[in-house]
Amino acid sequence: MNIYSERINLLKSKVKDNSFLITNDKNIYYFTGLWDSNGYLLVTENNAYLLVDFRYGEVAEKTVTSANVIVFDNFFDALNKLAKENDINSCYFETNHMTVSQFKEFAEKLNFSLFDSNILDNVIEEMRIIKDSEEYTLMKKAQEITEQAYYNIIPLMKEGTSEREVSVALEHQMKLLGADDISFDLITITGEKTSLPHGMPSDKKIKTGDFFTLDIGATYKGYHSDMTRTVCICEPSEEMKKVYGIVLEAHNLALASVKPGVKCSEIDKIARDYIYENGYKGCFGHATGHGVGLDIHEKPTVGPKCDTILKQGMVITIEPGIYLKDKFGVRIEDTVIVTENGYKTFATIPKELTII
Repeated sequence: MNIYSERINLLKSKVKDNSFLITNDKNIYYFTGLWDSNGYLLVTENNAYLLVDFRYGEVAEKTVTSANVIVFDNFFDALNKLAKENDINSCYFETNHMTVSQFKEFAEKLNFSLFDSNILDNVIEEMRIIKDSEEYTLMKKAQEITEQAYYNIIPLMKEGTSEREVSVALEHQMKLLGADDISFDLITITGEKTSLPHGMPSDKKIKTGDFFTLDIGATYKGYHSDMTRTVCICEPSEEMKKVYGIVLEAHNLALASVKPGVKCSEIDKIARDYIYENGYKGCFGHATGHGVGLDIHEKPTVGPKCDTILKQGMVITIEPGIYLKDKFGVRIEDTVIVTENGYKTFATIPKELTII
């Protein structure tokens, strides 16, 4: 039995004697291993069916083993036929991934009812929040691609190069190294723009004495990496060194607290309190971290209001920062997986202040 069949069986075991209609493409991939922009996964008590149109029929038939592949001409006709064959009168669906207009269309054209409940969303979320060994391997590969791309573009990190040139070069390197895509719009910003947590690269040129923030990540077989490093172009000022040191210590203190049984809000508090106690209250306005996996932002949120308790297999980021308006900002981010007794980081790039 492959990992995808195991996941479907686990899904069945969590809500017994019911059927499920999965429409979110990432969740379909999670259970079948196939990316499909117009597919549907029907899971019944005894069977699983992947419904695809002609565009994906051949590849689905050759690769998918966790579900019976049905190539449809008319989706609703095919689904109603399967419902009749499997005695389905009602079915759970992903309420978080269907619009009101889609729900109305389904209600009109299906010969069975859809439960108005988010049970399926919650069960899949509960499954995906814990990463298995296969997912860990893919995320590790995504991180390796990200780091190699980072090292490959270091020669560009010099006075006169634009932020946009660095961003384009990183994306190019990641794809050459095997990435499916970038995880998000890469943040490669310099100088006073580093005070913007999500600043976007422009034609602004790197200058000597600037901080340069790189918030970067790649996807590999659907799974994301996420890492931030703030480097300095030549010598930093004393204030820059001080702020960097505070962020690094906040980052390390938060990391040291990561282990099963710890509440996410407690981790955020450790980083936030350290930054505030060192004179920078109001300069750290985002959460300390977030979950990562098939989505770049998944649960749990490592923030002040998150009561989620860490469990082995969860993957989160730790990314405190200090942002001084119109001056500069510093953020340091690692993605880690929660282990039996602590954590293991995906990143290997040093976090001490790097001067290029």
